This record gives sequence, structure tokens and C-alpha cells, in this order.
Amino acid sequence: MSSDATPPAMNSDGPASDPDYTDQVIANNETSQTSGDVPRRKRAEKTVEITDPKAIRALAHAARIEVISELYATQVSHTATELAARTGLTPSAMSYHLRALQKWGIVAPAENAGDARERRWKAAGTDFTISGGSVASPEIAVVDLELDAFRRRASAFAKARGERRQRGEGGEEPVSVVLSSNLLYLTNPQRKELADRIREVVREYELEDPTQIPEGAERVATLWSMIPDDRVAPGQ
Repeated sequence: MSSDATPPAMNSDGPASDPDYTDQVIANNETSQTSGDVPRRKRAEKTVEITDPKAIRALAHAARIEVISELYATQVSHTATELAARTGLTPSAMSYHLRALQKWGIVAPAENAGDARERRWKAAGTDFTISGGSVASPEIAVVDLELDAFRRRASAFAKARGERRQRGEGGEEPVSVVLSSNLLYLTNPQRKELADRIREVVREYELEDPTQIPEGAERVATLWSMIPDDRVAPGQ
């Protein structure tokens, strides 16, 4: 998920019904393979863009952010019960959140969706972006929830690794956590170019079929952000 403040990607049919959204069906990405000859993403892309301030505010809920991240990133459909297990909510509460996201064209019932809690839900596109325009606080609230979700992932990883070490398992685990930050001076065209280039690099590593995971691969979470730094630099 990306926004004006935070540019990173998340099979589905049908355009979003709300006029405040722009579904962009983009030409096939020709990048199909990386090292190891594992089929990578080359399917037609459809970006669900959210611009309505009310919709942006509707995203300001940790469970909804978790659902969007899961469905768009994996491109695999899930039931409300399955998604509830990931967020700690009851299936009925998760069904409520899914219907709210469906209202704004963000998620959609999957084929052979079924009824109630056994209905399967999928992302309404391949990528999801927030364009808040002049609306500042709602999109920042969404960014804050994304950061909280990433912190929870980092904490869960650290806890699990610590427990494995206490049990004498895991041996010498490779360094698998990466964090990098920079301060750059960029024009608006350069900012767009940088965001586009990073998206393309990430897509090179996305699977064409998310259900066919290569041997030895493990699930990792990534987060990339670019925001203006209005603070005065030292010496200026």
C-alpha cells in the first residue's frame, strides 16, 4: 500500500464502483523471472486508488490495514474467519470490516464466495494507493497504523527468535533484518522516479502465482517510505 506520504503492492476482477477511485489497468509487466528461474509477476496490473477523505478515514483501523496488506500483498483470497485469526478479532467483527472495505471498492467477494463467514474475500486490484491531496491528517493516520503494524511484525520476529534461541534451536541464523534511512534532496520528478524504480524492483521479486512458493523461500515484510522533511538542516 502506498500514499502521497508513503509510496510501496498488493487476483481480482471488476473496477471499483465508487467514482472517487481510479482503477488503472496497466499493461503487462514484462519482468517475469529472477535468479533461480522462478516465475515472477507479469500479470496485468490494476491499481485501486483512494482519494475520498471519508474513505481514507475509514482505513484508520489497525485490522483494516492488516487485511489490506494481507490481501493485496499475497493476492490470495481468505475467509473472514481466516483473517480474524490474524488480527485477533471475532469472525463476525471481521465480516463487518470486510463489508466496510467492500463499500469503498478496496476488497471484493471472490468467485464462489459463499455466504457470511465462509465467504472468501480478495483484493479488488493488484496494487493499492492513497492520494490524499489536500487532506493531511487522515492519510497520516493511515501511515501511522502501517508503522504500528510493522513494529508488531518486528516485535513478533524478535520474540520468536529469542524463544528459539532459549530452546537451543536455530543455530547461527543469518542476518535477516534490514533497516536503512537516508536524507536526500529531490525534485518532484525525481521523487516520482525514485518511487517508480523501487516499485519495479519489488515487482521483480513478486511471484506470478502466490500459491507456488519456491523451496527455501520464507515470507518477509517490507516497508518503504518517503516523506518531506521540513525541518531546517543544521547550519542553515
